Amino acid sequence: MTLPPDALEGSKDLDFTEIEEHWNTYQLSDGTKLKVKLIVRGVKRLNQFEPDGTPVYLINSMNVVRAVDVPDSVKAKPKKSSMPPV
Repeated sequence: MTLPPDALEGSKDLDFTEIEEHWNTYQLSDGTKLKVKLIVRGVKRLNQFEPDGTPVYLINSMNVVRAVDVPDSVKAKPKKSSMPPV
């Protein structure tokens, strides 16, 4: 989404506290299970409003993705490490 040049004019950075963060879990057709979590890094309230009067927020976020229960048939052969064992 591209914002108009003046979209951030009058916007306000907001502090926030996580109340809950959940993993979404997806079963893929190859047997792998994906776990995905959205992490909010920052929030701005724009000086714009939805038709019902609700303010519009701009969220800076990142996705954390973990593949779990990956079937052996999907995995690549492990590569030999160049690091000596500890």
